[in-house]
This record gives sequence, structure tokens and C-alpha cells, in this order.
Amino acid sequence: MSSPYYLKGSPLTVRFNSVIGWLARHGFSLAGTAELSVRGRKSGQMQRVPVNPHTYEGEQYLVSARGHSQWVRNMRAAGGGELRVGRKVREFTVVELSDEEKLPILRTYLKKWGWEVNQYFQGVTVKSSDEEIIAAAPDHPVFRFAVKP
Repeated sequence: MSSPYYLKGSPLTVRFNSVIGWLARHGFSLAGTAELSVRGRKSGQMQRVPVNPHTYEGEQYLVSARGHSQWVRNMRAAGGGELRVGRKVREFTVVELSDEEKLPILRTYLKKWGWEVNQYFQGVTVKSSDEEIIAAAPDHPVFRFAVKP
């Protein structure tokens, strides 16, 4: 059995992501980015990473373009986290989508964010067939999130 898909960031990408996260933490969202904080499943400490929250048909989603990353594993264990842009912090809970539910979310996500994330989808783009996107779905976890009242 092979390991789940995960594309680790280069040192330059890691540095760039830390800048994007810092900007979101200080109130500057680039094209809708936010900083995700999720409790580490081993350390118990809050782990932070910039994400692209995605809205589809009135529901909000987090898509892991890079695959089964640490934030995904932590999210599965924690069941939720926080999204921050400046002083606005939204606590939320999540439900992970099955691969069968991901097609419309991934297609619209690629339409909005493809310019940034296509490189992580191994040739799958917004123009790919439904079958190609469905085939890529297991490599890209998707969580529907609901902000806590």
C-alpha cells in the first residue's frame, strides 16, 4: 500500500507561505486567504498555515491542494480550528467529505484558485473531465466547515 499523496513545499514555498500567513494574521488577505490554526495532534500546540477558504452553494470548504498534509491530519484529530484575518477570528467545526462528494467543490476551487494550485493537482485543471477530477479526489482532502455561533 502506498503512502497518501502529499507534496511537501520547497524552502522558498515555505517562506512564501509564512509571509502570506503573517499578512493574514495582520489583516491583509490576498485574494481571500486566511490563516488556519489547528491544534497539533501530537504536540497539542496550535499550528498555523495559510489557506484559501472556498465557498460553494453557500457552504464553506477547506481544500488541501498539497494532499494529506500535517494540517489535514491535525484537522481530522481536532475536528475544527480557527480562521483568522487580522482581529477577525472565526472558530469552526469540520466534516470531511467523501471522495464522491468532492467533484463540484474541486472543480469550482480549481476555477478560483487554479492559478495558484494547479501545480499540486498533477495535471488536473478546471478544464479536466469529471472523471479526471474524480480520479484526483482521493489525493485532495476537502472539509466542509461551519463557524461556531
